[in-house]
Amino acid sequence: MEKTISIEDIQNFEGKYPKQLWHLSLVEMWERFCFYGMRGVLAFFMVDQLGLSDQKSNLQYGAIQAFVYAFTFIGGIFADRILGFRKSLFWGGSLMIIGNLILAFSPQDLFYVGITLSIIGTGFFKPNISSMVGELYHEQDNRRDAGYGLFYAGINIGGLLGGAMCIYLGKYYNWHLCFLSAALVMTFGLGTFIFTKKHLGPIGISPLLHLKKAKQRVAEISVYVGSILCIPLIYIMVKNTVFADYFMYTIGVIAMIYFLYETFKIKDKKAQYKLLAAFVFIFCYFIFMAISEQSGGSLSLFAKDNLDHKILFFNIDPNVVNNSANSFFVVVFSPIVGILWLGLYKRKIEPNTVVKFGIGFLLLALSFYAFYATRFFANAQGISSLNVFTFAYLLLTLGELCLGPIGMSIITKLSPKRMFGMMMGLWFLSSAFGQLAAGKLGAEMSSIENASLTSKLMAYTEGYKALALYSLISGLVLILLSQLVKRLMQEVR
Repeated sequence: MEKTISIEDIQNFEGKYPKQLWHLSLVEMWERFCFYGMRGVLAFFMVDQLGLSDQKSNLQYGAIQAFVYAFTFIGGIFADRILGFRKSLFWGGSLMIIGNLILAFSPQDLFYVGITLSIIGTGFFKPNISSMVGELYHEQDNRRDAGYGLFYAGINIGGLLGGAMCIYLGKYYNWHLCFLSAALVMTFGLGTFIFTKKHLGPIGISPLLHLKKAKQRVAEISVYVGSILCIPLIYIMVKNTVFADYFMYTIGVIAMIYFLYETFKIKDKKAQYKLLAAFVFIFCYFIFMAISEQSGGSLSLFAKDNLDHKILFFNIDPNVVNNSANSFFVVVFSPIVGILWLGLYKRKIEPNTVVKFGIGFLLLALSFYAFYATRFFANAQGISSLNVFTFAYLLLTLGELCLGPIGMSIITKLSPKRMFGMMMGLWFLSSAFGQLAAGKLGAEMSSIENASLTSKLMAYTEGYKALALYSLISGLVLILLSQLVKRLMQEVR
């Protein structure tokens, strides 16, 4: 008879990584193939196949992405309170597969139906696998950052493959195959989880095991049925971006009230301070996402119309570069950045987490100044250099590496275990507001109807210059306030 694995067996692992982390990273890699593949084709598909204007496409992209991340907050709460991480992940993955199969069957006619199912599915899937990674470690285990670094690498390998393959299949073969590839890969990811979950011991099991089986089943079925009943409502809101705004503002207020309620319900002042520090990081992540997430919206349309096909000595589609450059640079440079932090730590000059976030914003500012600089490399037809565009992505990635890999880790360090799911959901909810803001910012840049390529180039790059300034100010403010936030964090570093 197989021995039951305890949480102590998992957390008292030898070496740098627990074996369960490799399983979870592999599952997340395939899920991110599906997610980033879809993200990378959204704006392009809506302009090219649905006939939307650039402005409408940016707004629609922002609304869809906002819903995706907003539902991670909701999914995190249901996982914490009812389903547990495992059942939530399985339910979410299944809905994502069905959504992508619908898109593969009829991408133009059933686009919003498939996207709606993918939104709900991602909400149940995404925050819970991230939370399970946090449970693999003791609260004081300093290997947690390295674990989230590996997990982050898995995310970006999936993003690299999905971002490049889905847009390539859609543009040069057909859109049915594009969406079918995402469904098949997600199926493989879910299958990986099913066959490896036995190694997770008690991690992710239902929080309702203390109830009678009948009551537990009723609660779980209620969540499943409720999420299905939400489909028509979400469908309407996704198609009409004004409703998306109302929904996001409402859920934002509810989330803030719920966060404050949970925070002040805790009697321990130090724990309260840690949660307030976590909120600072969450708010910073919102600003970072509002700026950097031009990738799937305005930068996707900019790549579609205003870039040549030459990078160094190769010919390559600009949209493939736009969708995969960030993930490629993360995979290449994340070990280097990790070694850099380790070297600074050994010399006792490693910046604290808050300063790292500030440095990330400064690099983000440099990247958008580089996007702005593409206007100086354009020809008379408004076609600019893919090389400069790619270099800007390198700077953006270096900025992301200063906060992305450690962001999820610091949230789990600062949060009580019983609030892991909610706080990871809040982290992704901040991204939802960032996505919504990104869509609105992109729409402002593309507000001129029937503009020439040169006019589009000037409008987009002027917008990128403004975003660079916002990033610069944010980074400087964060560095100046670093000591205050550090005190709120207590012993956590």
